[in-house]
Amino acid sequence: MTPPKPAARPDRVSLWRYLRLFRQDILSAQPARLYRAWMAEFRTPFFRSYLVNQPALVTEVLKARPMDFPKSDRIGEGLRPLLGDSVFLTNGAQWQRQRRIIDPAFEGGRLRETYPAMWEAACAARDRLAAHAGGTVEIEAQTSHAAADVIFRTLFSIPIEDEIAQDVFHEFRAYQRTQPILNLAAFVPVPRWMPRFFRRDTRAAAARIRALITRLTEARRDAIARGDAPDDLATKIMTTRDPETGETFDAAEMVDQVAIFFLAGHETSASALAWALYLLACHPEWQDRVAEEAQGLTGEFSEISRLKVTRDVFREALRLYPPVPMMVREATQDERFRDRTLRKGSQIVLSPWHLHRHERLWEWPDAFDPARWQTENGRSCAREAYMPFSAGARVCTGAGFAMVEGVLLLALLLRDLRVTPVDGRTPVPEAHLTVRARDGIWLQVTPR
Repeated sequence: MTPPKPAARPDRVSLWRYLRLFRQDILSAQPARLYRAWMAEFRTPFFRSYLVNQPALVTEVLKARPMDFPKSDRIGEGLRPLLGDSVFLTNGAQWQRQRRIIDPAFEGGRLRETYPAMWEAACAARDRLAAHAGGTVEIEAQTSHAAADVIFRTLFSIPIEDEIAQDVFHEFRAYQRTQPILNLAAFVPVPRWMPRFFRRDTRAAAARIRALITRLTEARRDAIARGDAPDDLATKIMTTRDPETGETFDAAEMVDQVAIFFLAGHETSASALAWALYLLACHPEWQDRVAEEAQGLTGEFSEISRLKVTRDVFREALRLYPPVPMMVREATQDERFRDRTLRKGSQIVLSPWHLHRHERLWEWPDAFDPARWQTENGRSCAREAYMPFSAGARVCTGAGFAMVEGVLLLALLLRDLRVTPVDGRTPVPEAHLTVRARDGIWLQVTPR
């Protein structure tokens, strides 16, 4: 059975029709030819955008010359009320400074140090799901809870049951429903001083989230000053000094960074895990292999390295359902791509969704086949056509963290529980911020 994907739109539609489709779902607003094209142009009265799938051009933009192709404000405009000047939205020297402070928290041994908190969150997620054994459950709600718990335990050493953690979790879900990237400035270039006309509920949800995060960061700053702060990710980031300037993040900057850690670390992990569980529900032979591989897990970090089948399953889920389906860069000068001139200011769209399913690159691109990662085609595409966490200088800081988290949760949940599809409830993928299911992902849960 081929995993579900959105129906493509007709090849040619008016701008207004495109905007209506885009509002409903980013993915189904795109034509089917993008699964075959190396490059495609989209024109509006205000700007031109170019979707780029050719691996050599993707490498040029993300790896060879990343500073010549900064992040576009087209997407950032809608997220700024929540994320401020976080590392996800900034460019140039500001972004470089932020990465110098943040990256050490996710290097080498730090992942090993955070693993016990991750294990505790995984055990709690397994217990919550086990409580539904014998019944039907909407699995995205479960994976959202699990991913939020991982973030709070590793970042602030508090479980999701903590009152503030629960409040932030629920407010982020409300923020998603406001469709924040559907903002006028994403389509029409306007000066920075002009109002952005965000929806009232978008602004309100962002303000509530930032107020809650401010409480957490202020409490942690006080604990650091007293000398009794836990040695977790928040403490590491808040006490790391920029090696070039000697500065740390001030209070406002830290709120910005925590907001993106939660949005990126929670929302993307929840999406990937939910789709992985659905795919395994539809392929019980692979589910049994994951369960068998997970036998004997005790919570030791070294055990992750032996979960090779589970890792390939999770990589395949990220290929078919990359949590962030598209990324937008901007040309800072005239460029020449595939014998076309891209003018300065052109928007360059890099689409993991289309690249991961590209018909001229992958064998059986729409099929679920974790074994592909051990083939020559899979290894080749992994190098040049696989970027669930972006690539190059702007690769997600937490990519290694996310791979350990996803593999651990998948293994521990399926070691003790079995999931099966619910008849008549095939999920329909759609994307606003991340790739989610339109009406949720419903699975039957039984004990193993």
